[in-house]
Amino acid sequence: MTQARRRGRSGFAVGRIFFKEVFVSHKLLPSILLVCALLSLPAFAQPAAPPASSVADKAGALTPEQAKRALETLSDDKKRAEMIETLRAVANAPQQQAAPENKSAVPLEADSLGAQLLLMVSEQVREISREVADIARTLTHYRAFYWWFLRTAQDPSAYHQLFDIAWKLALVFLCAFAAEWLAFRLIKRPVALLEARLPQAARAPAQTLAVADPPSSVADVTAAPELQRRRLGLARAWQSLVRLPFVLGRLLLELLPVLVFLGIATMLLGTEIGDLPTPRLVILAVVNAYALSRVLICVVGGLAGPFGLFRVRAETAVYIEIWARRIVAVGVSGIAFANVALLLGLHRAGYAALLRLVMLVVHLFIVVIILQCRRPVADAIRAPAGREGAAARVRNRVAGLWHYLAIALDLALWAVWALNIRNGYALLLQYFVGTIAVALIVRLATMLVLSLIDRGFRISPDLLHRFPGLETRANRYLPLLRNIISAAIAFIGLVALLEVWGVDAIVWFYGGQIGSRLLSAVVTIGIAALAAAAIWEISNALMDRKISALSRDGHYVRAARLRTFQPMLRTALLCLIVTVVGLTALSEIGVNVAPLLAGAGIVGIAIGFGSQKLVQDLITGLFLLLENTVQVGDNVTLSGLSGVVENVSIRTLRLRAGDGSVHIVPFSAVTTITNSSRGAGNAAVSVNVSYKEDTDRAGEILKDIVAEMRNEPEYRHLIRGDLELWGVDKVDGSMASIVGQIRCTDAGRWPVQREFNRRMKRRFQERGIEIAPGGQTILMQVPTSAEIASDAMPRRAAG
Repeated sequence: MTQARRRGRSGFAVGRIFFKEVFVSHKLLPSILLVCALLSLPAFAQPAAPPASSVADKAGALTPEQAKRALETLSDDKKRAEMIETLRAVANAPQQQAAPENKSAVPLEADSLGAQLLLMVSEQVREISREVADIARTLTHYRAFYWWFLRTAQDPSAYHQLFDIAWKLALVFLCAFAAEWLAFRLIKRPVALLEARLPQAARAPAQTLAVADPPSSVADVTAAPELQRRRLGLARAWQSLVRLPFVLGRLLLELLPVLVFLGIATMLLGTEIGDLPTPRLVILAVVNAYALSRVLICVVGGLAGPFGLFRVRAETAVYIEIWARRIVAVGVSGIAFANVALLLGLHRAGYAALLRLVMLVVHLFIVVIILQCRRPVADAIRAPAGREGAAARVRNRVAGLWHYLAIALDLALWAVWALNIRNGYALLLQYFVGTIAVALIVRLATMLVLSLIDRGFRISPDLLHRFPGLETRANRYLPLLRNIISAAIAFIGLVALLEVWGVDAIVWFYGGQIGSRLLSAVVTIGIAALAAAAIWEISNALMDRKISALSRDGHYVRAARLRTFQPMLRTALLCLIVTVVGLTALSEIGVNVAPLLAGAGIVGIAIGFGSQKLVQDLITGLFLLLENTVQVGDNVTLSGLSGVVENVSIRTLRLRAGDGSVHIVPFSAVTTITNSSRGAGNAAVSVNVSYKEDTDRAGEILKDIVAEMRNEPEYRHLIRGDLELWGVDKVDGSMASIVGQIRCTDAGRWPVQREFNRRMKRRFQERGIEIAPGGQTILMQVPTSAEIASDAMPRRAAG
């Protein structure tokens, strides 16, 4: 390498000397430039540039023809001048600019947070999918088993081998089963004798045993339940010790037929039956599987059977025996079948996949057992009723989650074994303990922080007296704040959990990484939302406080007007806050908000043209409110409808009629408004008395009635003055109309008028003043029969 560098340096030095001696010469420099330009002209005429290697080759080897043309051009002054002009024109020609690319409008910027999040999520999903596919290929090499099955089914020699193994296996099992049955018959009586000699006290329930406490030098001050529990534990321990020799003896007797079975099968394999290695190994695998199954079943029966070491209920013993037989049958038989297939030519990958499948079925059996026993185990774990404290809460929490943890641990054990992870069980223990520790720390931190928040949100009585609605507003945001704090602590716990599991999650939050940008965006959005909530609450509090102050000072009109404006102001403020916070959030995650604003403007113009009625409602309502035409609580008549104004929105007005019905009137339908609640409401007085009555006397009676009502507390604040008697308004042959009015407040018009009419009727009845009837009375005199006869006689005489 050093020599090559030296050669390179020496070549560079030679080139530099050549450039200095030749190219610096003013006489040779124009000639060399012309030659280079001449050699480059054919390249301009070609449609495409040749490869770099070919150009280098041509430049390095100058043909005689090219040298001859160059000499002719350089020797002729005219051609040399033409070439110079051509080169000058090419040099001065403007460069072609590349057409600008059409940039498509994208919702996310290239380097924005949203784009990085999407890219990161897609990469993680792709990585996880690839790992899952690799794991699936590792765990499921069932194609090898399939091809082995086809190869065995199509091979005639395999048929002969299987037939040879089958008859030898049948012969061995027949002889071994016969010997086992004989041994079972021989041990039947000793087993029955052991069962009969089982101590009576040991077979009795543990609660009925009277076991004395061991001697102690300390006075027994234990409570009665604790003492009973202690005695029960000692009784069970003593019961197990008493039963142990009998259980061991019975177990040995039950294993004797299995030993006989193994002995007979081994002896037969020592004959000509086991001369060939493959049949001998296959038969031995099946024999060992049967013997192992019998041994496991006997051991389970010796531990939890009717005559086992541990006394359990009969149904529990049957349940344990059933599931033990299922697990042993599937597990041992599956492993034996895999070994036989391996001996008969199955590939090692197919053998491993078959073993994984068998053990997966066994672990799924355990999952079923966990689900079936979740309630009894949860009842055993759960703290007794009435017990409180941290330990009781932990026990109750574990009681509700233990089956999930057990299922996860069961499947994790199978995964570690199936994937053949190095130090897998140690890592699994580390992950399990670390997960429990992180969960406990997160839970304790959440409880501590939430308790501090609850304590911080307690409002003192003085502050509550100054701001009556402060507690309601605080309680409105307290659940949201608790959820946010819980989510933040849970996120920190998740990061810690990933670190425990070996994922370097802290790196995500270093400077410039996606985690730091995400946290920055979340903090920015949170600050914007917090500022928006503060503006919202402060604005509402100021409006409520202003309304309360106006009402307290007696400015009811201004208070009602502000109360009318309040829904519109709140709606406008809410729209503004939501828009600002939404745009801030979108810009933080990288969404280009300029197209959104442009689209919103176009949509606004379209809505303005298409909903002119709506715009008319808004504008009319705004001017009605600004001019203080109507307020909440006014009694108005508009669009042919009457009622009390209950609510004034930005577009409609809601009326409550006298019969209780609600009228919603858009402002565009309002042309004329009759407001009866503007401080004055005059009660009209109009009474028709008979023509013969004295109108002056009737007017004095009406004035007396109003004077009496003004002296009463119920109507004193409703009537502003005495009766304004205007006089007799109309006189005809049957009646005289007396009119006038009573000046009242807007709220006292109808009560005063109704009470005045009631008293006027009673007073006129007492004073004998007749009220003229409302209709026209026609009096007709009917003649008697004598008058008719007397009237008819002169007519006859005249006729």
